Amino acid sequence: MEYGYYHPELGYWQTNSEPSEDTIKSYAEGTKRVALRPSPLHTFADGVWQEPTQAELDAAAAAQVRAERDNRLLEVDAIAGNALRWAGIWSQAAWSAYRQALLDVPQQSGFPHDITWPTKPE
Repeated sequence: MEYGYYHPELGYWQTNSEPSEDTIKSYAEGTKRVALRPSPLHTFADGVWQEPTQAELDAAAAAQVRAERDNRLLEVDAIAGNALRWAGIWSQAAWSAYRQALLDVPQQSGFPHDITWPTKPE
């Protein structure tokens, strides 16, 4: 069973099992046992977990979409950085357009909740 603890200066942490009394005594003064944190975006205030604001939810969604976009860009950059791949079947113009479309994802009107991923060239 997991247990949650909170300290005003040290923040929140969880244990995978109930800590021994010696371990609990080693915690900083002011540490309280609390309910498990509902999500990484919840904050602890006035003795309870506070729901994240819409702005915090939007920021987290934007960060997640940007991380996905960045992973897709890694693939493009591996291809673009290899001159041997441009010979033959690879279309430089198509990959350049795809890369730019990935970079433009945050400018889509529905970002970050309603986006359309560009299609990767074949």
